[in-house]
This record gives sequence, C-alpha cells and structure tokens, in this order.
Amino acid sequence: MTLLVIVIILALVFDYINGFHDAANSIATVVSTKVLTPFQAVLWAAMFNFVAFFIFKDHGVANTIANTVKESYITLHVVLAGLCAAIIWNLITWWFGIPSSSSHTLIGGFAGAAVAHAGFYAINMAPVLQIVLFIFLAPLLGMLMALIISLWFLNAFRKSILPKLFAVGVILLSFVILYFNLETDTASLQSGYKSHIARVIFHPHNFKLLLIVFVVLVMCVFTLWLSRLNAHRSAYWFKKLQLVSSAILSIGHGGNDAQKVMGIITVALISHGSIGSFEEMPDWVPISCYTAIALGTLSGGWKIVKTMGTRITKVTPFEGVAAETAGAMTLFITEHLRIPVSTTHTITGAIMGVGATKRLSAVRWGVTINLLWAWIITIPVSAGMAAIIYWLTHLFF
Repeated sequence: MTLLVIVIILALVFDYINGFHDAANSIATVVSTKVLTPFQAVLWAAMFNFVAFFIFKDHGVANTIANTVKESYITLHVVLAGLCAAIIWNLITWWFGIPSSSSHTLIGGFAGAAVAHAGFYAINMAPVLQIVLFIFLAPLLGMLMALIISLWFLNAFRKSILPKLFAVGVILLSFVILYFNLETDTASLQSGYKSHIARVIFHPHNFKLLLIVFVVLVMCVFTLWLSRLNAHRSAYWFKKLQLVSSAILSIGHGGNDAQKVMGIITVALISHGSIGSFEEMPDWVPISCYTAIALGTLSGGWKIVKTMGTRITKVTPFEGVAAETAGAMTLFITEHLRIPVSTTHTITGAIMGVGATKRLSAVRWGVTINLLWAWIITIPVSAGMAAIIYWLTHLFF
C-alpha cells in the first residue's frame, strides 16, 4: 500500500511539473503579443486547464496510455521507475529551456521500465507506433492548420470574396455536422437534466463537438466582419480574439495532458488490485489530475516561454490567434481520435506555420532543428533512464 501511495504522489508531482513545463504552450503567444501580462496569462491558462475536466469525459487518451504496456506486465515498480525517469527528464529540459514533450517523456519512461521488467514483449506496439508517428504528424498538422487559418484571415482582410464564401460554407457545414452527430443516449437521459436541450449539450460526445463548432463559427463570423476593419481596428479585435483562442488551447492542453497521468494512476490502481479495470477509475483520479496540472500552469515556465514566444518567430496578435486556434483544433481532433499527442509539438508547429506565411526566413529554422532533435531523443532517453531506475529500485524495494 505504501508503494501505491508513493506512485500516486509521484504521478501528481509529474502532472504538476507537466503544468509549469508546458505552461508556455498556452501562454507564450499571448504574453509575447502583450495581450496579457505573464501573471494574467498563467491564471487564464490554469483556469481553462481545469475547465477541461467538465468537457473530456470519455478519457480516451488515458485509456490509450494505459494500453501502451500489456496489463499482465504492469507492476508498481514499473510505474514508479517510469514516473521517476519522466520527472527527471522534464526537470532537465525545463532547466535548459527546451520545450520537449512531457507526454512522450511519460510514455518513454513507462515503456522503458516495462522493457526492463519483462523485455520488449511487454509493449503493445500498435499504440506505441501510433504515438511515435504523431511525434512528426502533430507539428505538421498544427503547421498546416495555422497556414490555412493565416491565409484565410489575410485574404479576408484584403477584401477577397473567397474567404467570405468559404466562411459561409463552413457555417452551413457546421450545422449539418451538428444535426447528424448530436446524441441523446440512455446515460444522458438518466443524468438528472430535466431539459432535453441540457441533456443534449452536456452529453460527453456533444459537448466537445459543440465547443469545436463554436470555435469554428467564431472564426467564420470574424472573417465576414474582418474586411470592414482598418489595420488599427483589426489589431485591436485580434487581441480580444486571442483571449478566446488561448482559452481554447488551454482546454485542449488540460484535456490532453491530464489524461495521460490519469492513465498511469489507473494502471497503478489495477496493478495493486484496488480496481478491476480501466472503466472503474475512481472520480478522485480525474479531479486530482486536472487540479495538479492547473496548479502547475499557475507556476509558469518562463524559460520555455521565451523560446516559444520569441525565438522561433516574432508573433503578432493576428498570428497568435492563428497559431493558438490551429493548435487547439489539432488537440481536439486527436483527443477525439484517442491519440495522445504532444501539446508542445503541436503549438510549435502552429507557430512555425504562421511564421512561414510571412516568408520562410521568418522562422528561425536553426532553433527549430534543435527542438526537433530534443523531440526525437525524448522517448529513448526517458526509456533508458527508466530502465536504470527500475533496476536500482529492485535493490531497495
């Protein structure tokens, strides 16, 4: 029982470190554009990190993390070693201001400890290969979405008719998608909501879909209005809109990253015999994980903020909105598909995308290449550290 308590505490410590390590993901652009002060930004991001608790109810990402190692080979020693390695690597990269992935650190540590315990047969290769693939796909998706959104806004500001037609088409398509995808099942009918509308809105599947559609509609309406504004007025409204985009990004960050720790704690409980399956996850697990990551975000991560907000490319409010919206949409889509991705990789790719719309030389590719190397080595380094820690723990436990 003592070892289980230690594992849970370490998991929440990692979640807290994840928050201040990855705070830059949510606040770097909004701070660099001076829309919010650093303190206001971390408070804003932390609040919406916790709001994600009320939105992401299916815990699909947590389940994927739990399945990276075969259940029969999961022990508390494996989880302990994985967490220790993840915490150490996160602190090292934070100290040097490297925006590496906390998610991949945790996955690498968990997998490395499992390999040290039972060999490579202990790994479920399908989810692991999917996660490795998205080391490269997540930033590319973020970059592509940021390019599309940036060009959309730029052409709207230049009074081109195509973005307006596209915006109207997207609005109509959004309502069609809502019509065919809104659900009301037995669980929602028994949820205590007397109103049918409330049951539909607060259905776990619908709530995420409605939020995505809301973001898309806000962007479309703003596009239709943008051509009427001069440069000064558009800059003013982009600063206001950046509050919305940063909030949505913080929700995506909280929903994606907190779930990974939820998965680790749940497999520890299963290994100990406290619960029988993933579906029996106690309510205190998600509540404590979302609280820990929000408190971590409040602590900030100023070294990485500098890298993310200024060293990759200079960011204006317009580019901040495009990057944050692109990052948030990528996180929501991958979470819906139950794919654990790195928030760091996603928003970095999005920032590169908005920089590239000006000219390719606007992106400091030397900095980006260094970041890419950090991303690539995170999983193997964390796995190696976890294996060493696993062997060492057997000398004392």
